[in-house]
Amino acid sequence: MYLAKMPSESVTSVSVRLTIFSEIERIAAEQKLKIQPLHDDLLLADSGLDSLGFATLVARLEDHLGYDPFATSGDLDFPVTLGDFVRFYENAAA
Repeated sequence: MYLAKMPSESVTSVSVRLTIFSEIERIAAEQKLKIQPLHDDLLLADSGLDSLGFATLVARLEDHLGYDPFATSGDLDFPVTLGDFVRFYENAAA
């Protein structure tokens, strides 16, 4: 199947969100973890991913998206919810 490439500005936040959600689901399946339904208000601590899962997620997102906002951010306020996590990546892409 071929997908038409859309201008990156119009799909950046959608593609970041979809990439994050799909990678979380993939990691959970690989590690046989039971995760909570994914939504913006989900606390990361309650998501079902452990520290290894989050480390894997950040590494894979860097591979897919080409950046690691944790490595370049001087911001000491780490994301608390899944929505915060998505926005953290979206803002780094801007």
